[in-house]
Formats: sequence, C-alpha cells, structure tokens
Amino acid sequence: MKFTLQKTYEKGIALVIVMLVIVVLAVLAGGFAYSMKVETRLARNTSFDADFENLGRSGVEYARWILSEQLRDPSPELKAYTGRQQKWAGGPANTNEPLVHVSLEDNELHPGKFSLYMEDMESKFNLSVIRDERFMPVLQRALGMIGSDPIQTSEIVESYLDWVDPDDNKRTQGAETPYYLNFKPDAPYVAKNGLMDDVSEFLMIKGMTPEVYFGASRAGSRRRFGAAPKATSLGGTAEAEGASVGLMDLFTTVSSAGMGVNVNTAAPEVLQILPGMDATLARAIVDTRNEFPFLQQGELINVPGMTPELLQLLRPYLVLNSGLFKVEVEAVIGDQSRRYEALIQRRNALDVNILYFRVL
Repeated sequence: MKFTLQKTYEKGIALVIVMLVIVVLAVLAGGFAYSMKVETRLARNTSFDADFENLGRSGVEYARWILSEQLRDPSPELKAYTGRQQKWAGGPANTNEPLVHVSLEDNELHPGKFSLYMEDMESKFNLSVIRDERFMPVLQRALGMIGSDPIQTSEIVESYLDWVDPDDNKRTQGAETPYYLNFKPDAPYVAKNGLMDDVSEFLMIKGMTPEVYFGASRAGSRRRFGAAPKATSLGGTAEAEGASVGLMDLFTTVSSAGMGVNVNTAAPEVLQILPGMDATLARAIVDTRNEFPFLQQGELINVPGMTPELLQLLRPYLVLNSGLFKVEVEAVIGDQSRRYEALIQRRNALDVNILYFRVL
C-alpha cells in the first residue's frame, strides 16, 4: 500500500512538471509568434517606405500639373483670378474646362492611392508684414475677433513685436530673452529677434494660449487631413464647420502678395481684419464672389456696403491671384496611410516649382 501511494505521488509530481513545461513552452511560443508578427509588420512598413514616398511625390506632381493647367485654359477670365471655384481648391470647375474630370481624391496608383488638399497662402494675411507698430491694428483686430480680452491682446501684440524686432528692449507688456529663459525651466529658449518662420511660433510667445492660436473649439485636437478652415465656393468657413477661428487660420509667414490677401479665396474672417473692413462687408464680399469672382479690383464697388473711399483704403490689401500653394497629400496603402506636405510656387503655366517636400 505504501509503495502504491509513493508511485502515485511520483506520477502526480511528474504530471505537474509536464504541465508546467507545457505552459512555459506555450508562453514562449506565444511570445515568439507575437514577436514575429511585430517584426513582420515592421518589415512590411519598412518595405512600404519607398512606395509611400513615391505616392506622396506623385501627389505633389499631380498638384503641379493641375496648377499649371489652370493657367493654360483658353478662357481669359479664368486666368485673371485665383478662386475657390477652381479645380485646385476642390471646386466643380466649368464644363468646358480641361480639368473638369480631374479628381483630388482617391487617385489610384499602384500599390495604393493618394488624395490632395491645396490651400493658397495668399488667402491669409502675411504675418511678415507686421514688423512694427504701423500694422499693430491688424493683429489687434484679429485677436479681438477671436475673443481675446484687451489685457491679453496688449500682452500678445507687444510680446509678438518683441519677438520679431532685432533688439532686446522689452516693451511694457512684452517679453524678451530673460522671460523665456525662466518661462519653461526644463526647456529654456531665447527670443527670436527676427521674423517668424512659421505661424506656430506664436505658441512660444508670452500671453499666447492654445485657444487663441487654434481656436477655442479645436485647442488640443489634431487636425484631420484636409480639414483646415477655408472659405469654399459655397462660402463655408471654420465657423460653418463647427470650429472657431484661431490665429493659425488668419495668418501665414509666406506669401507672394506682400501685405495683400486674395479677395477671391480669403475667408470672411481674414477679410474682416483688414483696415476699414467689418463682418458685414466681409460676408458681402464672399457672397458676391461666389456668384461672380472678381476679375478686377474695381468690381468690388458693386459689393453692397462698399464705397469709393473704402475701396481706395482697401486697394493695397487686396489681390486677385495667388502664387504660393501649400499641398497636403495623404498616401494610402492597404490599411496604412502617411501624410506629406509641399509648398509650390506658381509664376506662370511653365514655371511651377516645388519649394519644399516633407513628411508630416
């Protein structure tokens, strides 16, 4: 009896050991399988790098072609302006235009597809113009429209001027390098003392908040592809899309129009920050151009509420054409996607150049 119990005990121990070995082997096998799955996906992603970049660059070349063809159209009036009704902006184009069947979305190109979104830089006010107190009212009007209170507006405006001017003399409510060295002790930085290279530098200056820069309803959220607020051929804006306006929607640091904005593409909020403009007149301009794009500045006199005196005041701030276009490309292969961005300069139909190309 004792011998039988011992044998049973030994068999039980052996069974437990076998089960433990099986469990350990199962865990090791599962870990190995998961590791191989990850490695396979990483290898596949790496193998797609060239394909993704080719799709991104193809999208930019497609954008170049569209911008060039727009100026090749035989209709003189279509060359006289750059507007949201045109194909580059996703407009319907006229039935007699060569680009009428061109699509900006889901263009198939082995092994995937790409979509385009284009925005002209002249649809926003050129921030590089605001270098001193002469153009302070433009920034003040922008901040007031966004909802910044007078104290915050003064702080942001003076901090911006301190950021871009070449000296280290602090304005009353502004800030220079000593402030920024202590603003974020873990990541100190100095005042730029030069023009902004990108509008996002606003986020580095004293007094700025995400709500003012991005817009209250979009602060902290990541923008979807092609979802940047813009005036459309139907007059849609950020507000109509359920998103409030921020400084990023009103200003650019690159433009071919100096201090001018394209009256045929600018959102009403951008027009509203120009000297002498108010919300009613800005909306009237957008409503008018949706029916008849402006081919000459003088045609603005037909806008309800426009006067000869006001038109004369606005002339230096308004242009009819755009020369710089930011292109965003979304490349898709299977269930994966990547986004690329390029800046294109269009001087004429034969001179359309890529200024930069980068992955986002």
